[in-house]
Amino acid sequence: MPSIMKNPLLPLLAATLSFCTTNGQAAPPANAQEVNPVEVGATAPDVTLRKADGTEVRLHALAADQPAVLVFYRGGWCPYCNRHLSALGEIQAELRDLGYRIHAISPDKPEKLTATAKEAEFDYSLYSDASAEVAKAFGLAFKVDAKTYEKLQGYGIDLEEASGRDHHLLPVPAVFIIDREGRIRFRYFNPEYKERLSGEALLKAARENKPDRQVE
Repeated sequence: MPSIMKNPLLPLLAATLSFCTTNGQAAPPANAQEVNPVEVGATAPDVTLRKADGTEVRLHALAADQPAVLVFYRGGWCPYCNRHLSALGEIQAELRDLGYRIHAISPDKPEKLTATAKEAEFDYSLYSDASAEVAKAFGLAFKVDAKTYEKLQGYGIDLEEASGRDHHLLPVPAVFIIDREGRIRFRYFNPEYKERLSGEALLKAARENKPDRQVE
């Protein structure tokens, strides 16, 4: 009887499969340094976003109406995020003149968006990704470890209360430019959450990827 040879690739295959979710997406890493965002030239995931009133909207529908600048931020509890959102608000008019509209996305549940908008110095749209499915689809999500989660709680920051979920997932702060066909024309992400894309750099990228036709 021939001997049964063990396939040396099986352990590796099993390990790989263990990092996948049921829908085929890779499970979020446990470290912000290990995220792998969708690349320039790829079609952006046609994900569902939720407005402050809970209304759902598809990303591709937003981009088809007007080329989009997507801003992923950690939440209204993050001072670095709030400063960045306000800084982008200062160039909002210029982006509009170039034909773009800003859409900012966070894990905050819809009702939290209203509070952020009231305190902010901008008037562009905020969207909820409480389930973190959007951040996962874009390859930005990572799982906050127990030590960091407890540290945040010590600062009075409750991720579960902010999102209404217990997944403990956050997005790496990022900015994408998406054209009307849903293609990603520009991306910026930085695992170091204190470092953000400047308004000047975003305007430069927006000009280089200016839509062929502006939408009023």
